Amino acid sequence: MRPFLISLCALLCVAAARPSPRHPFNDFPADSESEEVRSAAIKRLLEVFGMGDPPAVHGHKQPPQYMLDLYNTVADVDGVTRDPSLLEGNTVRSFYDRLRSEQVEFRFNLSSVAKTEKILTAELHLFKLRPQATPTFNRHHFCQVSIYQLMESSRSNSTQEKKLLSARLLPVHSSGWEVFTITPAVRSWMTEEGSNLRLHVVVQTLGGSQVDLKLIRFASGRHHHPSKQPMLVLFTDDGRQSATLESSDSGESTSTLPQFPMSSPSSRSARSVDYSEDHGVPKPCQRLPLYVDFEEIGWSGWIVSPRGYNAYHCKGSCPFPLGQNMRPTNHATVQSIINALKLVRGIETPCCVPDKLHSINLLYFDDDENVVLKQYNDMVAGSCGCH
Repeated sequence: MRPFLISLCALLCVAAARPSPRHPFNDFPADSESEEVRSAAIKRLLEVFGMGDPPAVHGHKQPPQYMLDLYNTVADVDGVTRDPSLLEGNTVRSFYDRLRSEQVEFRFNLSSVAKTEKILTAELHLFKLRPQATPTFNRHHFCQVSIYQLMESSRSNSTQEKKLLSARLLPVHSSGWEVFTITPAVRSWMTEEGSNLRLHVVVQTLGGSQVDLKLIRFASGRHHHPSKQPMLVLFTDDGRQSATLESSDSGESTSTLPQFPMSSPSSRSARSVDYSEDHGVPKPCQRLPLYVDFEEIGWSGWIVSPRGYNAYHCKGSCPFPLGQNMRPTNHATVQSIINALKLVRGIETPCCVPDKLHSINLLYFDDDENVVLKQYNDMVAGSCGCH
C-alpha cells in the first residue's frame, strides 16, 4: 500500500474515533508521530486536488448563480460528472469586476490564474437593465453593444488606444444576462500582465450614434446588487494529466489512480481477503461504499459543493476459476491459473481493484474569493474487477 494512503487511512481512523465532527483535527493525538501522519495526509490530499495549501476562509458568501447552475449541469448531487464532454477544459473560474465604477469600464484581477493554465475561452457576463427613461425606439429596435480592450498609448499619440473584442446587436427593451467572448484580451493579459488595463463598453445606434446610457444600461458599481455585477468567466485547462484506466489491444487494463484518500479504519493490505460472517467463506471481489466527508476533513469553509462524495473501494477475493462477473483481464486469468496449478513459486492470486473510474467536480472559493469549478479525474471507483 502506498505511503500516502497509509497516512490517510490513519487520519480517518483518528477522525472516526473523535466525538466532534466540526473540527476533526483539533483532537488529533498530540504526539509527534501522529502529527507527522496528519500533516502528510493533508498535504497529500491537497496534492490530489492540485493545491499547495487550503484556500483561506473569508466567511460565507453567495457564489454567482451562473457557477451554481454550471455545477448542477455538469455534476450530479454527489459531484460525479454526468458527461465529460459538457465542460470545456477542466477548470472554470469566475471573477467579479474590481473597479466597481458607475462608468461602463471593468477590470479583473487574474493573479490567481497560473501562467501554465491554458485559456480556452473567456466570457464577459453583463446584466442588461431595463431602460431608465422612455425610449424613442419601438419595441423591435436594436442597438449595437461593443466591447473594447483599452491598450497602452503609443509615444506619439496621447489618446487612449482600444481594440475591438466583440460586438452584438441587442434589443433596446430587453433585460437579463448578456455574454460576450473576449478570449484574445485575456490571453494577452496572461502573456503580459501590464496590458490588463480595462475593458470599455460602447453602445451605439445602428447608424453609429452614441446611445444615452439611461436607455441602454448594464448593472455596474455599488448601487446594484452583487448578483448582477459584471463577471469574467474563464474556461481553462490546468494541464493535469488523467490516469484513467485504459484498455490496450490485448484487453489488459492498468491503473495509476492515487487511491483517494480514505479507507476503512480496519484497513488491511491490498491482498487481504474479506470473510463473510457465515461459515468463514471469502467474499468475492466487489465494490463497497467509501464516503469522503469534506466537513470531517475540515474543508467545509471553502468548498461550496459537494459536501462530500462516495469514492467507493474494491474489496474481496479473486479465487480460481475467475468468472466473467469478476471482470478479469487476460493477464489476471493467466495469473490465476499459474497460482492454482502452483507452476511458479511466489505467484499470488489476482487483486480486486477498480477497473473503471469516474471524475468528480468541486465548486469552491479560492484565496481571492473567486469561485472556481474544477473537474478531477479518476476519483470514483465505477466498478471493480480482478486484475
